[in-house]
Parts: sequence; C-alpha cells; structure tokens
Amino acid sequence: MRLLAQPGCARHTSPQQHGNMAAHWAGRRLSLLSLILTKRGQHVPLCCVYSPRWKSSGPSSLQDRQREIMARGLPKQKPIAGVGQVVVVASGKGGVGKSTTAVNLALGLMAIDPSKRVGLLDADIHGPSVPKLMNLKGNPELTETNRMIPLTNYGLPCMSMGFLVDEEAPIVWRGLMVMSALEKLLRQVEWGSLDYLVVDMPPGTGDVQLSISQNVPVAGAVIVSTPQDIALLDARRGAEMFKKVHVPVLGLVQNMSVFQCPNCQHQTHIFGSGGARQLADTLGVHFLGDIPLHLNIREMSDRGQPVVISSPDSPEAEAYRKLAAAVLLRIQEVTV
Repeated sequence: MRLLAQPGCARHTSPQQHGNMAAHWAGRRLSLLSLILTKRGQHVPLCCVYSPRWKSSGPSSLQDRQREIMARGLPKQKPIAGVGQVVVVASGKGGVGKSTTAVNLALGLMAIDPSKRVGLLDADIHGPSVPKLMNLKGNPELTETNRMIPLTNYGLPCMSMGFLVDEEAPIVWRGLMVMSALEKLLRQVEWGSLDYLVVDMPPGTGDVQLSISQNVPVAGAVIVSTPQDIALLDARRGAEMFKKVHVPVLGLVQNMSVFQCPNCQHQTHIFGSGGARQLADTLGVHFLGDIPLHLNIREMSDRGQPVVISSPDSPEAEAYRKLAAAVLLRIQEVTV
C-alpha cells in the first residue's frame, strides 16, 4: 500500500518550500516571544528584545537594553501604610530556627528601646509559626474599612496566616492563592504607626521572597543559618538572592552555634564551629552574632513564652538583644 505524503511534510517539500516553512516558524516564535513580553495591554516592540548580533554596538549596550526591558515589567515598590523600616528574617533552609530568631529579634528591638513600636508579620503562608511562638489564637477583628487588626501579646502586634485558618488545617494552595494571601497580609492590616516591622519569611528563595522584595521597600535582610555545611549552602543562596533584587543584606546570624551541658558546662559544637562567620567573610557581609543551642530557648518557644520575655536575665536572652543591637546599627548604616 502506497503512503500518501502529508501536506507540509519536510520529506516531500522542495528546498524553496522548506525555506518558506522555516521563515514561517521563525516568525511564529518571534510572535510568541512578543506576546509573552506583553504586559497589561502594553506591547513591547520586538526590536527591544530581538536584534541580530551584528546590530549590537557591544556587550555593555546589550546588557543595558536587557536591564531596561526587565525594569519595565517589575512592580513599583509601595511602602506599607504606617510602617517605617521593614526588616526581613530569612533562611535558605527550613529548620534552622528562623522563626524563633525573628520573634526574639522583634522583642529584642522593643527591649533595647521601649519607645520604639515594633510589629511582627508571619509571611510563611504554608507553615505559620508565629501563633505558637507568641501564644496567640483567634481571628483578627476588622476596622470599619475592613482592615485586619493585629493580635498582640507581650506588647508586640502580630499578623499571621495562622490566625485565619484552623490550627491543624493544611494550607494546600497554589502560587496565585499564596500571592493573594500575601498581598492581604501586606496591605490590609491596620498596623497603626510602627518604627520597625519584622517579617518572618518562609524558607527558600521563591515567590514570596521575590514578591516582598519587589513590592515593598525593605531596609535589609537578616540571614539565619546553623554552622552546618548543608545549611550554609542554602544560606548563601538566600544572601545572593537578596543581592540580586537589591535588598541590603544586614548580615548573617549563626543559630545553634554551641551547646553547653547544663551539668558539667562542657561546650560542644554539634553542628560545627564558625561556619556562618566564615560564610559572612566570604560573601563580604557582616556577621551579626551567635545564638546558642539551649534547652531554655526550645522549652520557652514551645510554651509561647520567648526567652527575651520569660528569661530576660539569661545569657541566651542577652544574645538576642545583642543581635537586635547589631541589626539596628546595620539599618542605620545602610539607610544613611
């Protein structure tokens, strides 16, 4: 049985037809590229994104053109109403004590200068920890303009996705829903007047980190890591991400730096020694301090009584206050 040639089949086309087809599909690719780069009805001319190499005046002009095109699609930063400085606490990896550090950092800022008003935003949509760490439950009340009123404990106003869902309910959301929830947490909360808003970021370098960095003017980022090599790898990625989006890296915090036996006082570096300090030197950023691996921190956190409040005279609480002082100093340096 003889097979009939299909129209447009390359095997049965002449060189001229083949050339016409190649030109056709090249045009289709350019049209799709142009369509992808169309934003909010504003067409980006193809001449801005596609030009033959021989028409470029050099690598520098091409890079300038690429930066110009990228800048057109980036959202404009808009301050959060009533908030002075935004400090994000981030980590490349989960399980390094980022949320505990964020909570005690916020309380440490208040302890250093009680005249300053500080707020805490839990931006971890899928795994909110602030309600547990701050011993807060319940739904936020609404103002007459339907803005959420933060829940407050220890004088620290807090907002978290954990206040809006059941404690045991999983938040199984895709990216668009996560971004919508984040926008509400950023823009529809009645913070009043704050000097500092500490944001507990989710681990990693994904959509939430990029959205906050691009939509909100951030004073700086605090990167939390343990001294362990595997955690430092992700901490480095986190620091490099903030550099790429032009957010100042205030410095690195080495959490769980050393364990001291409560009986014999012998110190053991369970996760290694000095890794975060070495990484800070490598990246050319500041080292903000060490936080020990201490039983009191874990027990008080599980009870919703952060050590800065429950054990203010302890060495571990002093470590958090020193961290807060270092963060304040870095904010002053980067905002001058």
